[in-house]
Amino acid sequence: MSFYSRRPLWMRHTPYAVASRPSTSIEEFGQLLQSSTRILALCGAGLSAPSGLSTYRGAGGLWRNHSPTSLATPEAFEDDPALVWLFYAWQKHMAIKASPNPGHYALAELGKRKEGFLCLTQNTDGLSPRADYPPGQLRIMHGSILDLKCSDECGYVEKDNRDDPPCEALAEAAKDYPPDQTMPLLDPLKPLPSISKEDLPHCPQCKTGLLRPGVVWFGEAVDEGMLEGIDGWVSEGSIDLMLVIGTGATVQPAANYVRQAQRAGAAVAVVNPDADAQAGLGKKDFFFQGDAAELLPVLFEGVVGKLREEEQDPSMG
Repeated sequence: MSFYSRRPLWMRHTPYAVASRPSTSIEEFGQLLQSSTRILALCGAGLSAPSGLSTYRGAGGLWRNHSPTSLATPEAFEDDPALVWLFYAWQKHMAIKASPNPGHYALAELGKRKEGFLCLTQNTDGLSPRADYPPGQLRIMHGSILDLKCSDECGYVEKDNRDDPPCEALAEAAKDYPPDQTMPLLDPLKPLPSISKEDLPHCPQCKTGLLRPGVVWFGEAVDEGMLEGIDGWVSEGSIDLMLVIGTGATVQPAANYVRQAQRAGAAVAVVNPDADAQAGLGKKDFFFQGDAAELLPVLFEGVVGKLREEEQDPSMG
């Protein structure tokens, strides 16, 4: 059993082991990337933010006055499944409408050129798989909002379900409004639609349990087999470079992969719009402040070349 599978998602840890000023040199980073054989990437919500998906960070990071983390628990689903389903049905609608951005494509292209590349994504939006990663080089740690599973654990799982909305009772979550108009569902002053438990998606296998999004909620363990596979990859040899993109890497087990990579000799390169994300980095490390969709194609260009036109502007695809 993987050590990290014993740690539920809510456990948090400061990821970096040293403290000094990191480099911001794109040229020096490019040289390191060229020479690196084994590269581990950890991606978070900041990677998908340029695609129009919320990171729920900062003072405005609420959904109808609810902290998203308070809705992402088995207890919240048990207490108010309609509220939780409305939240996830809206997230699913936004994810289906979104497209991978140049940051997603740059990472996938890096994987095509570096056989020893492995990307771990904490995102559940399904955008990374759509960027055409080579087989085996992407691990989706927290599940997918496009997947469904039975909440009664009868074993039913459905992959890549694109029903939008998931059922008629959740139709309000899949409506589009003009940019200058607030979606009523997102306005905490507007009442939520009244939805009975009977009208929510039910398991077609056991017929009694409610279906739930196939994501890892706080307090739940990440898939043990996946973690053992990642642990095995990490232990295969030294790691040259650890990329930390759009995440503070404070949620377990992700935080420990950064430390493991450092102990295995890796330099750490952080790409994040938040200046505080460089805290704890050392002299051999790198920090690039800004938008991952803008920075990653520039940082990787010496290895992957220029992205195709449709990858630079996903609206063309």
